[in-house]
Amino acid sequence: MRRFIPSAQFAQFRLAQEGTTAIEYALIASGISIAILEATTTLGTEIMTVFYDKLTNLF
Repeated sequence: MRRFIPSAQFAQFRLAQEGTTAIEYALIASGISIAILEATTTLGTEIMTVFYDKLTNLF
């Protein structure tokens, strides 16, 4: 049976880095996905404008 030693438990909790690393990776991934979404939206709007202009000039 393990004894509960608050200082030892706190030291283990303080030294644990797995959760912190996962959160950092999640924040990086969400930032990248937002940047991709913005670029795709902007590029899509510009391409749509170019094609509509070409179509209106055709007819």
